[in-house]
Amino acid sequence: MEWALVVLLVFLAMTVAGVVVAVRRVVREVGRRAGQAQQELRRRAERAALTARANQPGPVGEVARIRKDLRASVANTRSLLLAGVAQDDSLREALALCEQLAGHAERLDGELHALVADGERNRAWISARLPELRGRAERIRASAESLREAARERARHDEGGDLDSLQERIALETKALRHWSPAERPDVPAPGDARQRRIDPAGGGPAAGGEPVS
Repeated sequence: MEWALVVLLVFLAMTVAGVVVAVRRVVREVGRRAGQAQQELRRRAERAALTARANQPGPVGEVARIRKDLRASVANTRSLLLAGVAQDDSLREALALCEQLAGHAERLDGELHALVADGERNRAWISARLPELRGRAERIRASAESLREAARERARHDEGGDLDSLQERIALETKALRHWSPAERPDVPAPGDARQRRIDPAGGGPAAGGEPVS
């Protein structure tokens, strides 16, 4: 009886522990998803504000346009490489370079954001800093576009090579399917030949198995 009670208590303790672990996992997962949702909302709000500022004239609007174009260029390159590396492992080095380039873009984006935040009332200060920051942004965008175009050219080349190989295999298979020998037919004697065989060529008598001549 005591052993049964001990076993029951152990079972209950294990069950409670399992439930606690499961609840903690659920809470962590819910918190993680809630955090991701909040980050996504912040990103969307920031993109909307950046788009609104990019439509403004003057140096403030130009800063916003530089930030917007910079983000789009790096994000498009990263997305393209991430999609391509799953099928072409040789793109991993290009993806690593893109991540380094993204680090430069994030730092520059922070400088541009701080420039507007600190000097929004001093448009002359923004205009003075813009040429250097714009030049850096153009260099980053050019590098991102170079990586993106190289990845696209590689994908087109691989696709063309695969198509050429497939066409060669199809041509060989087509040739094999169209190559056949005519079916061999047994020799069938003509009617005249059959009649001649019924006459003994030596004495004019009937051939073997033939009818006698009257």
